[in-house]
Amino acid sequence: MEAKWKEWLKTSNYQPKINLENHDTIGMLCIDKNGDLSGACTTSGLGYKMRGRVGDSPIIGSGLFVDNEVGAATATGMGEEVVKTVGSFLIVELMRSGMSPQVACEEAVQRVVAKQKGKPSFQVGFIAVNTARVVGSYSIHSGFSYTYYENGKAINKPSKSIYKTI
Repeated sequence: MEAKWKEWLKTSNYQPKINLENHDTIGMLCIDKNGDLSGACTTSGLGYKMRGRVGDSPIIGSGLFVDNEVGAATATGMGEEVVKTVGSFLIVELMRSGMSPQVACEEAVQRVVAKQKGKPSFQVGFIAVNTARVVGSYSIHSGFSYTYYENGKAINKPSKSIYKTI
């Protein structure tokens, strides 16, 4: 694998491609029986990343942010774009100011899109939950979904999005 990577570096042109079926970060938000929030966020581990790249997962407030007094949010998609808005922190702060998780996720995605020239060719999506257990999600393109557990069942729910297709 290392030899292939070194060969790739000779002519590499970092052009990450979106893959709606299996594209990037995995985030998880939880509320326990006491109402305490927690979350986790991990990068995809995609091979042949740009040398020195740091995505949104390790940046506090970008890929994940949890405030037990307000709510939590996590991101997926093109990490470089999430970092530019510190998206998860933004969503939690918007919820602190009174926005619902849904409206806060929509605002964060709109801010990512506003930094682009035209329709983005990449995906960014957010999910959020507040202390009242209200969930919101939103993405740039359709195809993003999240799973939640209710009454012992896993329920997958498609997210609303700005664009219906890429």
